[in-house]
Amino acid sequence: MGMDDGTRKVSLTERLLGGIERACNKLPSPVMLFLDLFVIIAVISWIADMCGLELVNPATGKMVTVRNFFSQEGLTWILTNFVKNFVGFASLGLVLTMTVGINLCEQVGLVDALLRKSTGGVNGAILPYVIALIGTCGNLASDTCSVLVPPLGALAFMGAGRSPIVGMFCGWLSANLGFSANLFIAGTDSLLAGITNTSIKVLLGPDATFEVDSACNWYFMFCSTILITLIVGWCTNHLIEKRVGPYKGETMLDTTKPLTDLERKGLRKAGVALLVYAVVIVAGIYAGPLANPQTGGVIGSLFLKGLIPLILFMFLICGIVYGKTVGVIKSERDLSKIFTKAMASMASFVAFCFTAGQFTALFGWTNLGVLLAIAGADFLKAVNFTGIPMFVALVILVIFINLFMTSGSAKWTFLGPVFVPMLMLMNYHPAWIQLLYRIGDSPTNALSPVSPYLYMCLAVVNEKYDKDMKLGTFIANCIPTIFIAQVAWIVFAIAWFLAGLPVGPGAPLHLPAGIL
Repeated sequence: MGMDDGTRKVSLTERLLGGIERACNKLPSPVMLFLDLFVIIAVISWIADMCGLELVNPATGKMVTVRNFFSQEGLTWILTNFVKNFVGFASLGLVLTMTVGINLCEQVGLVDALLRKSTGGVNGAILPYVIALIGTCGNLASDTCSVLVPPLGALAFMGAGRSPIVGMFCGWLSANLGFSANLFIAGTDSLLAGITNTSIKVLLGPDATFEVDSACNWYFMFCSTILITLIVGWCTNHLIEKRVGPYKGETMLDTTKPLTDLERKGLRKAGVALLVYAVVIVAGIYAGPLANPQTGGVIGSLFLKGLIPLILFMFLICGIVYGKTVGVIKSERDLSKIFTKAMASMASFVAFCFTAGQFTALFGWTNLGVLLAIAGADFLKAVNFTGIPMFVALVILVIFINLFMTSGSAKWTFLGPVFVPMLMLMNYHPAWIQLLYRIGDSPTNALSPVSPYLYMCLAVVNEKYDKDMKLGTFIANCIPTIFIAQVAWIVFAIAWFLAGLPVGPGAPLHLPAGIL
């Protein structure tokens, strides 16, 4: 990390970040950290059960109680679900699947050759903005973006002669910080709109026809994509790179090295293979097998549901074609060795998933996350804020909850039935209410200590670029960008509200006449 040389006074911000970095670096390793958290949650569940903690779920009207880990029910749960908690940990399969594809292309030399061919003359100052735009729009692929964009950002930076660690931060922040923003309508829009419509019926009744659609936040999110891209790009160039300092690792790409004739041939063949594969996918979407059978579109289609293996096949096809052309892959034994080496590179992440999977499953089983969301919503409702202070308070509440519950749909399932009816009675449109939730739900994704992809990125950095980097250093380098983006997004939303602009097609700020 870049430190002051003592010739000038260290800023208050740098002292604060340094304190956070040192404190977090003293935490146990990720494996032991989540083991400790498992014990803490188990004890809290016992205490909460002893106190009789229970709240009404506004989504169902039923009472939610704490499940005590130190009970017969808890013993039965852990013994019957222990293996499932590990192998069923959502990010485990996704990360390992994507790692195999990317690592194959790296080992055969495809990534190296592609970067040497494509980065000549690239304006390094523009690169962070390109990565930020790709990462922000990457939520079209949901969590896959958090796995793909950071390591590819590192490779792109290295190809441009800049620190791959800075590129990793740029990719990580863009893929998570602006998760709700997009230039296009994504699956997240449809998912949240469905929950919002269910929340509308809490107020208007089950037969209500008034509802929002998937595009209800599109105007605002389209503009937010530009905002987040500019913030992440600027912060990468002017804050993150300054704090990280020059790259001192051994792995650095020599972009001046000319491509050999064999490498050029390999790139041509890999490019043809990619083109053919893309044509097959597009044909599958338009012909029907990969499209949504009801609408014929991409949203909700087999293409999006199967995007992870489709991306893997793309990497495998291009990597194998290139590897066989340049002679790196001569037999299936060579391919097997590449797969084995790819999996071995993520051994630390697999170990992390073992304890993180148990903690995540326990946290969900005890109902503590649900109770936290319900209690926060009840508190904000009791405070009785109105107008802009209420908007800001709602966003801050979601920010806090997001540190412990990373699933955006899960949080909105509990918060929506409280906030949508409450703010509709104040004459606010449910599309605006949903938008406020999304602003709080996104930026701190990059900071959440329970996000498995945070530890995946740290594992990649440790494996390839800096074996000594710890969690505190990673978090401290992300905090300034997250803070700037969160504040800017809130201010942007308030300015949008004061301007009276619709947040999407047919989605004004206030309810149409006659709804209530």
